[in-house]
Amino acid sequence: MKQTSLQGIANKATQDKTYRFRNLFGMLTISYLFWCWDFINRKAIAGEDGIDAQAYEENLLPNIEQLVKQVKENTYRAKLILRKYIPKMDGTLRPLGIPAIADKLLQRGVAKILEAIYEQDFLTCSYGYRPRIGALKAVKDLSSELRSGKYHHVVEADIKSFFTHINHDLLLDMLARRIDDKRFLNLISKWLKAGIMETDGQVTHPVTGTPQGGVVSPILANIYLHHVIDEWFEETVRKHCRGQVYLCRYADDFLCAFENAKDAERFYKSLGQRLERFGLQLAEDKTRMIEFSHCKVRVKTKFDFLGFEFFWGVNRWGKPILKRRTSREKLKASLANYKVWFIKNSRLPKKILFTKLNRKLRGYYNYYGVRGNYKSLNSFVYRIWQLLFKWLNRRSQRRSYNVKGFKELVKDFGIAKPQICHDF
Repeated sequence: MKQTSLQGIANKATQDKTYRFRNLFGMLTISYLFWCWDFINRKAIAGEDGIDAQAYEENLLPNIEQLVKQVKENTYRAKLILRKYIPKMDGTLRPLGIPAIADKLLQRGVAKILEAIYEQDFLTCSYGYRPRIGALKAVKDLSSELRSGKYHHVVEADIKSFFTHINHDLLLDMLARRIDDKRFLNLISKWLKAGIMETDGQVTHPVTGTPQGGVVSPILANIYLHHVIDEWFEETVRKHCRGQVYLCRYADDFLCAFENAKDAERFYKSLGQRLERFGLQLAEDKTRMIEFSHCKVRVKTKFDFLGFEFFWGVNRWGKPILKRRTSREKLKASLANYKVWFIKNSRLPKKILFTKLNRKLRGYYNYYGVRGNYKSLNSFVYRIWQLLFKWLNRRSQRRSYNVKGFKELVKDFGIAKPQICHDF
């Protein structure tokens, strides 16, 4: 029933691109939120109220009934968002917002409805935070476009602190183009304006942004950038370019390819002005225009996108070929993460340790195992061997293995070998 209702919304959104949906608020029923509960991450940490998913689930139906009653009677108030910080590769900290579990459930319900509408509007250039569309699909499509040889210039761009600078009023105006339901939009507004409890206990009330980590934040971010970048690129930029152009966007990280140098220069100059109109800024250290052409293989230009380094090389017959390898930053970050993992897990029984390690390695290969990246995978696994050897020998005060003994151990338990999983 719930999927049928959402499919009906999706069908209507497909048929009429100007239709404004009414009474979406009425969909937030007990049965609908009970169905949405299956999409909640049970392992997620508790929010500001200290209630995690397991505790909430112990009295799930009464909790949902109480939540729906508050929403319908207009007594619902979004709880404070718990702020957490996680380290980034450049040494800075990424702020995350952890909503209370009840807010997560309600946000999930709203996000499902928004998804049913906007998946019909989103363009093919958008890949991030979308069902059945991910980073590898973006890498595949981008690779295919670049191999076509139509493009000779690339503009790679990143938006500075995007999630914290989304303009609330502009976002709600964008939503109102498709949604004619004030109560539904008011719910979203409550989440945007919810107070944030910082790590020191202080509470701040943001005037811009949507918390990175909130359940509804990804779809709201995509809607914002759909209007700011995607539509503008397709309806304005493309029409004013003389040559072929291409946009590939994953959340706030995007790349544009151009056939003509003047088209690329004009876009590069106008991009910052376009973003400023919507309260956004380019991250200057991650935004640049480069020459990137199969016609000039000797020009050693390269760029990083979604964990891969793209560059032109030659094959065994001397013909230009697009190459990809794991970006050095991502490789360094992955090894750092594995080091932390070995510190925590090296004392596990060896059978369990190797089982978990191989599961992690297969996940790594499943993403980075694209055609032509075997050398990078092999180098990565060699470093993993070194880390494993080091931390196994720290399980006790005495050295446990020499090189020969370690190789015998690996032979007995096995380490997953590098594997190319994607032929693109």
